[in-house]
Amino acid sequence: MAQPLMPVATAVWLIDNTTLTFKQIADFCGLHELEVQGIADGTVGAHIVGVDPVASGELTWEEIRRCEADPEARLQLSADAIIPPARTKGARYTPVSKRQDKPDAIAWLIKHHPELSDAQICRLVGTTRPTIQAIRNKTHRQMSQIQPRDPVQLGLCRQDELDQAVAEARAREERRKAREAKEAGGDMVSEGAPADAAGAGEPVAAESAAEAAGTEEASTPSASAGEPA
Repeated sequence: MAQPLMPVATAVWLIDNTTLTFKQIADFCGLHELEVQGIADGTVGAHIVGVDPVASGELTWEEIRRCEADPEARLQLSADAIIPPARTKGARYTPVSKRQDKPDAIAWLIKHHPELSDAQICRLVGTTRPTIQAIRNKTHRQMSQIQPRDPVQLGLCRQDELDQAVAEARAREERRKAREAKEAGGDMVSEGAPADAAGAGEPVAAESAAEAAGTEEASTPSASAGEPA
């Protein structure tokens, strides 16, 4: 199903201005229902400003009212909505007028989404790794003039592209943490094995010591009995 141009920003607006269910908003915006709930709770997309889908021609108030009256109904994108074509693979072209905004966009992404890799930032903004590293390390020649600004609002990428990149980065981070936890658990088991083996040997040593002590006690009375009265 076709989705609004800025899914998360549209979801923010629908949460604030309608009584639609989380499921209705999630289905319309192409998001997970829990993600919409997170937006409502303020744990997801707290920095995102809502975008009115009615003003952009993507929805009508009649359609919103219809779905508010029926929680099972699904929002339908307006027939007049402009759906941007999917971007093909390859280098992203940035108009000359917007190229000077790239450093600001990179700084914003590094600040608000540190989980993004350099490769993802390159794809989103159409920049190079050396430029990203220079801004990360604060060695960029224009560092004093750089002001972090949202690349979506600058027109350097779409909101859905940014959302997808962030979701992929967070999923990658979760996989990394799970892998490290699994490896740490395996190391603990390996380290515990010798200790168990050593512990198992302690009773044997104790029994040997007890037997030796018993032998000494048994031999002592015999020696005493052999002494002259």
